[in-house]
Amino acid sequence: MNQYEAIFLRKSIRQFKMEPLDTRILKGIAEFYESIAPLFPGIETEIGITENTEDRKLLKGFFGVRAPYYLSVYSEKRDRSDMNAGYIAEQLCLYMMTVGVGSCICRYDSLINVPKTRGNKEFVVLIAFGHPKGTLMRRPDEAARLPMKELCVYKDQPSGWMTKTIEAARLAPSEGNRQPWRFVVVGNRIHIFIRHGNMDKPKKWDEFDFGVMFSHIAVASDELWLDVDLIRLDNISQKSFRMNQYVLSAIVRVPEWRAHEQK
Repeated sequence: MNQYEAIFLRKSIRQFKMEPLDTRILKGIAEFYESIAPLFPGIETEIGITENTEDRKLLKGFFGVRAPYYLSVYSEKRDRSDMNAGYIAEQLCLYMMTVGVGSCICRYDSLINVPKTRGNKEFVVLIAFGHPKGTLMRRPDEAARLPMKELCVYKDQPSGWMTKTIEAARLAPSEGNRQPWRFVVVGNRIHIFIRHGNMDKPKKWDEFDFGVMFSHIAVASDELWLDVDLIRLDNISQKSFRMNQYVLSAIVRVPEWRAHEQK
């Protein structure tokens, strides 16, 4: 299984076996983090892993997930830093699944006696992880997600590459499965909006969730051998949309060397 396949099978795990992981898995998680190209280069991030195989009840909060390990994500506080953190955190969760490890993003919990800052970086989110008590995977149709017709408008007949990319974005998890994003596809462009939200003054998890969704677009494009650029188009950002606010556009291109292939 690779990360792209994990998008369609991953579920949040809330019950774990309180047993240690192979040290090679823990080392692999740290090495994978170092290999992630951030959504916004220049924003410093850091992770920390806390072992809890002895179940020391390290969590504080109302939604605690008892797990043998917790991964803390820290980030320098800058414009769109929470979006960048979500992008990194979801890729870590997808990677964990490829090595048989379950995970759960704990949005409202933090660790006792773990610093809230590391140098110039602040705590953003906690990921519980380990071997699941039950199944690691679920079928794509079991995911609690809105249907494509409620999320996406196609202005043209989409290519196969485009529909696969959008489907990967549709399966991105979000707070309470709200799925605040909406898509308008025009040719090779995916214009991305936030529904009932304001990215100028985002709610606590809006930015983070969009980073999670953008990571699915990035993983899908990498799997499908596509070139994707995320840009903000002035001709759209200056327009007003009822109940939606423009965020970014993804420009999806098929490389010249495979342009002859059936799309």
